[in-house]
Amino acid sequence: MDRVDEDLAVKLHLLPHLDERQRRLLLGAEARMLGHGGIRRVARAAGVAEGTVSRGVSELEAGDAPLGRARRAGGGRKRLVDLDAGLRPALLALVEPDMRGDPMSPLRWTTKSTRKLVGELLKQGWRISADTVADILRAEGFSLQANAKTLEGSQHPDRDAQFRYLNDQARAFRADGQPVISVDTKKKELVGAFANNGREWRPAGQPVAVNTHDFPGCADGKAVPYGVYDTTTNTGWVNVGCDHDTAAFAVASIRRWWQAAGHGTYPQATRLLITADAGGSNGYRCRAWKTELAALAAETGLTITVCHLPPGTSKWNAIEHRLFSHITTNWRGRPLSSHEVVVNTIAATTTRTGLRVDAALDQGSYPTGIRINDAQIAALPIARHAFHGDWNYTLHPQSTGAPSDPAGQAQIPVPAQWDRDSLAHPTLTGMPTEALTALTADLDGLRQVRWQDKQREHHQGLRRHAPRSGRPPSLSFPDRVLATILHLRLHLPEDTLAVLLDTSRTTIRRALRETQQLLDEHGIAVQHAPADSPAIAGMLAAAGQAATVPRSNQRVNRA
Repeated sequence: MDRVDEDLAVKLHLLPHLDERQRRLLLGAEARMLGHGGIRRVARAAGVAEGTVSRGVSELEAGDAPLGRARRAGGGRKRLVDLDAGLRPALLALVEPDMRGDPMSPLRWTTKSTRKLVGELLKQGWRISADTVADILRAEGFSLQANAKTLEGSQHPDRDAQFRYLNDQARAFRADGQPVISVDTKKKELVGAFANNGREWRPAGQPVAVNTHDFPGCADGKAVPYGVYDTTTNTGWVNVGCDHDTAAFAVASIRRWWQAAGHGTYPQATRLLITADAGGSNGYRCRAWKTELAALAAETGLTITVCHLPPGTSKWNAIEHRLFSHITTNWRGRPLSSHEVVVNTIAATTTRTGLRVDAALDQGSYPTGIRINDAQIAALPIARHAFHGDWNYTLHPQSTGAPSDPAGQAQIPVPAQWDRDSLAHPTLTGMPTEALTALTADLDGLRQVRWQDKQREHHQGLRRHAPRSGRPPSLSFPDRVLATILHLRLHLPEDTLAVLLDTSRTTIRRALRETQQLLDEHGIAVQHAPADSPAIAGMLAAAGQAATVPRSNQRVNRA
């Protein structure tokens, strides 16, 4: 409340001590002092009609002599809602939110304006004006309301846990001096003389002339801004494309950022954390996105970790409110007449908190419809994290040699062909060969006991069907145990295991489920290796080599 409102509130305390005409003159005098808009402001503050304040102003300007008498308190015409108790319920029945689904409501499918409400009340026999309807609605706590974009759809049960995991990852990367970026595609814009929302200062009566209709066929092209926001340095890079918003374009934008800004800012970086939406060209289900990132990791030597925001939370992405919102504000009211205007306007975006933005035009071609087959996915050097491996995963740079520890000692051999002995290397399984053999024997004994229990239940009539032998398993039990150990310890995806063990993804999935149950019953907990450990890097590199070797009996199915 400003000083004027405070003075007005003090003077309004005098109203109960004045007669009707004196109150009117006092309100009129205050309205004249406030100037334009004073009548409405005073009327709302005093809780009277604007006509009452207007009459006070007129009487002051006319200089009429006092009447010598005053109407007693409570005199004058009564309000309609006071004369008829049924008017208020009849009006509320038309506008109450819980009446919107009433099939008998006369205003169910039309706008509830005051004039429409008056028309319905007149049909019911009420004589009322639109201003009186508005007064009654305001007295009942109603006001003109716009739609509020607050519904986010169904909430994933792990939404908050994923945000905590993402924040922990970002905090660890920053503490280690590694880059953390937020990426997304901004709304595509038509290039040409098209209207843009917002206003900017221009000579009066000289607005910029633009097309009446926004037909894409009349455009000089389109602008596809893909942004990369560095959360540590508060800087942005926007790659303005002219073709399609594909996964190849998204990764090309990240590559251009790394070459232009990232590598210079983080010369010692060995890892990169990318936070992205769950859908679009950088979605967690997009095969091409992972394939292109794997190529970028091999090209730059960076271990790239991706953490996706949970579905339905794209507006919470840091790039949305730290970069894109400022770009939209900067070009408001300005037609994006050319790609040069788009690039220069984005690059000129700054904030008082120090945001700096670079932009470049990308005239490359990024065709759609490119399909990534199962063999390509299986060959990817991707390690999924223990928590929500579909949203969180790490792509390692391909390597043909053995990974080394900090002392330079090779840890994992890379044989010409991967057999079971190579896969059972203690560095990969986390246990000596003798311990793995003993564990396999224990689990096999437990499996035999479960089989005998099932047969006993059948003989006792507790099971409807006898256990069937069926087709011999394509994966031996020791290989099932080995696959489960590698999956739990190194977070290897089912595709990679299927390639290494020369079987199908379905077989691997079934083996993981059954062996996991045996491990739980035996009380065995497999310790997870870090997602960016050298063991995983070497394993995935070898898996990629194995996936490229033609095999007559290779069976990797599509999920």
